[in-house]
Amino acid sequence: MTGTITVTRPAVATNDDRPQRNKALVLDAMTSLFQRRDASAVARLYAADYIQHNPDIPQGRDALQSLVETLSPDVHYEPGMMIAEGDRVAIHGRIRGWGDAPQVVVDIFRIEDGRLAEHWDVLQDEVPATTIGGVSMFDPAEAAPRA
Repeated sequence: MTGTITVTRPAVATNDDRPQRNKALVLDAMTSLFQRRDASAVARLYAADYIQHNPDIPQGRDALQSLVETLSPDVHYEPGMMIAEGDRVAIHGRIRGWGDAPQVVVDIFRIEDGRLAEHWDVLQDEVPATTIGGVSMFDPAEAAPRA
């Protein structure tokens, strides 16, 4: 083969690191707010027009910051597995001290311009030990990468 090669269009991007960056953002937010109770992280990590879908939490960053400032020292979040695609991240975790019993939670976030823009969650009281099926509802080791 001889001659020149002309590129007429760029290749389709095969490496989109958004899911990894977005997962890191969500993990930073969850541990900053619900482990370290760092209310100042709200301004750094959440969009100015943050949308909250939990019916028990008022709208906006100010409400979230107030909530974190008044958290009991008993509140502690344990992150588990995370799933990310595009601008959405889901994180499975356990939170203690939020309710009467430890709760297993799935939080879903939409990320926009590098900040958390929208949040949905589902919480369920944790069943002690194992379920009827013989497995626990939450295992902190689930966050470890699989080989």
